[in-house]
Amino acid sequence: MKIKNSTTNKIYQGNCLEEMRKLPSNSVDLIFVDPPYNLQLKKDLKRPDYTNVNGVKENWDKFKNFEEYDDFTKKWVIAAKRVLKEDGTIWVIGTYHNIFRIGKILQDLDFWILNDIIWVKTNPMPNFRGTRFSNAHETLIWCSKSKNSKYTFNYNLLKSLNDDLQMRSDWLFPICNGSERLRYRGKKVHPTQKPEALITRIILSVTNPGDVILDPFFGTGTIGAVSKKYNRKFIGIESEKKYIKFAKKRIELIKPLKNMRMLKTNEKRQQKRIPFGRLIEFNLIKPGDILHDFKKKWHAKVRVDGSIITENFKGSIHSVAANLLNLPSCNGWTFWYKYEKQDSISIDVLREKIRSDLYKI
Repeated sequence: MKIKNSTTNKIYQGNCLEEMRKLPSNSVDLIFVDPPYNLQLKKDLKRPDYTNVNGVKENWDKFKNFEEYDDFTKKWVIAAKRVLKEDGTIWVIGTYHNIFRIGKILQDLDFWILNDIIWVKTNPMPNFRGTRFSNAHETLIWCSKSKNSKYTFNYNLLKSLNDDLQMRSDWLFPICNGSERLRYRGKKVHPTQKPEALITRIILSVTNPGDVILDPFFGTGTIGAVSKKYNRKFIGIESEKKYIKFAKKRIELIKPLKNMRMLKTNEKRQQKRIPFGRLIEFNLIKPGDILHDFKKKWHAKVRVDGSIITENFKGSIHSVAANLLNLPSCNGWTFWYKYEKQDSISIDVLREKIRSDLYKI
């Protein structure tokens, strides 16, 4: 069910379970959840100079025991699953205190885990007592609603952001600090404010402009700020009035990107199909040219009809590659290279040249 525009880009104060019940089923594209961590802090944490560490001491992070926390988690996961679209995804962030318990509950409720992401903090808080390793990371779990969900994943966008290398599951970002950190009278407004860089990568990786993003533990509104910047819609739910006050001011200052063409990305599954034969028609490859794999172990000759031939097999760029590797299938575009005077070039690069010429944005 499509969610009303009047419902989005707003922060709702209240209990997340009650507020999620008001949302239509199957209406949200992405849910980002930064729930209470249940840190189980029993006393103040001191630095070596005996000053207090400003950790998480708020009542919303306090639970009687693991059973109460698990019950709380199961309820919000069930509520989130109802409002998530069939092809939507959910991201949950946590520490060793809670993330493994949440992961089990997600799987018990038939979410399908796609990745666990490690956020490596480049400037973590030290372990002041010197009794453990410095806790320098948090874990994110990324799930689709079911095993068969056709979820969004902007692979090429992420690859471009990463100097044309496949994005890995270990992400290096500093903790939220400096001017980005919201403060009031010298103190942090929220103890676990997430950096915008981390949230930006998540939003750009799994959503498109116009998608609806739900954050049921909105805090100081990082999801809202990044969503507005990149022309996504957000729904924030937050129980604490003081956080909402700062979140609203923060989001009001964000200016969305007006040139929508700059937000357009072309994932390969969305792009126009270019047959291998087009490379011959465009004179980028000639009949008789020799193709080889990356390690130059195998070779094949190009025929005028767009097929290629080895000593023992003839077929498409895909079927010949699969035959050589003894596999049921193989992507010939990434397997084959064409000899050049200076260096070889991937035929996939040649395909992109044709696509660029034919379908200019």
